[in-house]
Amino acid sequence: MPRKLYVKTYGCQMNVYDSERMAEVLATSGYETVDTPEAADMILLNTCHIREKAAEKVYSELGRLKGLKAAKPDLKIGVAGCVAQAEGEEIMRRQPAVDLVVGPQSYHRLPAMEARLRAGEAALDTDFPEEDKFSRLGARAAAHRGPAAFLTVQEGCDKFCSFCVVPYTRGAETSRPVTQVIAEASALAARGVREITLLGQNVNAYHGADADADGGEASLAGLVHRLAGIAGLERIRYTTSHPNDMTDDLIEAHGSCAKLMPYLHLPVQSGSNSILKAMNRRHTAESYLRLIERIRAARPDILLSGDFIVGFPGETEADFADTLALVEAVGYGQAYSFKYSTRPGTPAAERAQVDEDVKAERLARLQALLSRQQRQAQDAMVGKEVSVLFERAGRLPGQLVGKSEHLHAVHAQAPAALLGEIARVRIGESAPNSLGGVLEG
Repeated sequence: MPRKLYVKTYGCQMNVYDSERMAEVLATSGYETVDTPEAADMILLNTCHIREKAAEKVYSELGRLKGLKAAKPDLKIGVAGCVAQAEGEEIMRRQPAVDLVVGPQSYHRLPAMEARLRAGEAALDTDFPEEDKFSRLGARAAAHRGPAAFLTVQEGCDKFCSFCVVPYTRGAETSRPVTQVIAEASALAARGVREITLLGQNVNAYHGADADADGGEASLAGLVHRLAGIAGLERIRYTTSHPNDMTDDLIEAHGSCAKLMPYLHLPVQSGSNSILKAMNRRHTAESYLRLIERIRAARPDILLSGDFIVGFPGETEADFADTLALVEAVGYGQAYSFKYSTRPGTPAAERAQVDEDVKAERLARLQALLSRQQRQAQDAMVGKEVSVLFERAGRLPGQLVGKSEHLHAVHAQAPAALLGEIARVRIGESAPNSLGGVLEG
């Protein structure tokens, strides 16, 4: 009888991808996934260390799971991901209910770790192994969860922004070989996936081995063009990018590759040059704005998204005003903004902090501006015709919901036969977080 696995995922799209791969690799040990922790024989928390109080949230969740383990002594509890990498043995020390801790570079070793659990041993692996985990994981499982999928192509980061733990939890930048990515994408497309989002902590730094490329490596642009040749794959996206790796060929690809969608998430974090320098971003507000001009020249209809940190150590009101000015100059269709929070072990954590009330007030002002821009971008779609990849049933009878080229959520009355297909929709209404329309033709 199969054992039951429940995976709870925190954080970014890369963790969503990693959770799927962990479930797949544990399937080789006889596990099938379930939707509730109460039904599980093993619970895995796949954690993220980016957001505020990430570790505390994990310990809080582990505290809630203690009761389940008390009632079901054979239940195994594991912690994976970036908090696992950062905290290591501390997790097992603070919470004895935990049986397994595995870092994001080692989850291909889960079957061997699970065997140790069945032998009555605890299992801890937070190494940065020499072997390539992707080559050890093998092919993707036959099942897929809809017409859109994530595909990790790059991991780690060499930028060392002063606020970020990623270089310490995910390690140095590494890229998967082109043949490996093409094989995985082709298998997904053969099973009905129509849209793939390429993932990486710094995805546009991709430099995968490719015998067909000059110098033996392909850039992200080269990879995109190769993926565009896969039959059945109609849409390509990528995230998350760094401005310093937005190369000429990638900008050109946005204008020349029809399957590369007109949406770009390009974090800037601040509009103040002094704060950008303190963040170790290695670009300026002016260079970022020039880059945006070049990208829009290549693809005029592109929708831009960004990340912003408010209240970084040393940020003055003048610095914050520079951020507002940059936002006004760019005009974002979507954005993510957060109050700065310390990450132990990062340089910024040791600096004098901005008052929390000041952070909150600035964040409210920034989010009000970003919300206005997002609504303006959505309102501008009314009356236009867009292509929608329908992914699921909507809340109303006969309604389907999907994503437009610009990543807007779109709902329309449509037959169930269009699930997993791309159809043209005329937009007739704009709501705060979605668009509504009618099928064309």
